[in-house]
Amino acid sequence: MTVRPPRPTTRRRRAGDGVVTVFVADEQNIQPVDVARWSLLAEQVLAAEGVQGEAELSVLFVDRPTIATLNHDFMEADGPTDVLSFPIDGELAQSGRWPDEGGPGPDRAFGDPDDLPLLLGDIVICPDVAAANAPEHAGSLDDELALLVVHGLLHLLGMDHAEPDERQAMQARERELLDRFHGPLARDPWVS
Repeated sequence: MTVRPPRPTTRRRRAGDGVVTVFVADEQNIQPVDVARWSLLAEQVLAAEGVQGEAELSVLFVDRPTIATLNHDFMEADGPTDVLSFPIDGELAQSGRWPDEGGPGPDRAFGDPDDLPLLLGDIVICPDVAAANAPEHAGSLDDELALLVVHGLLHLLGMDHAEPDERQAMQARERELLDRFHGPLARDPWVS
């Protein structure tokens, strides 16, 4: 699994009115993808992780060339990978004209940042790479895709696996969430 691009240094987090919205799109035609199923899994994981209020997440299923391009452009790695996570929300950018950051215009007011949804980010998954990895990793394509959705979400929520203690914590949380919302995997993907 690929490490996510660097995350913003700060994030807006607030509870409040509104709902968590998960957008899922299947932009490939190599492997069948049940968009509704993966949307539900993402919603369940976000709720279990305490994400509440108005928040948005996108999950995109793409082909090998698309994820290879993203992997090259953002991770400086060659070839396709199975999953990439792109956190979005961080420091709020000042709206208005560029480059002088003047006002938004005479007929527009600056928006209240507290009225904006929390933009969690994008998870990009390549089902074709997942299918190739599944027999030696999670066991089935279904299990592999579930793992990738959970793995990508945990990255967006701040978990990582660069250090051994981080890896253990992230893998333990993946196990818990998958057991709770997906069921047992055909294989143990965390075995060395």
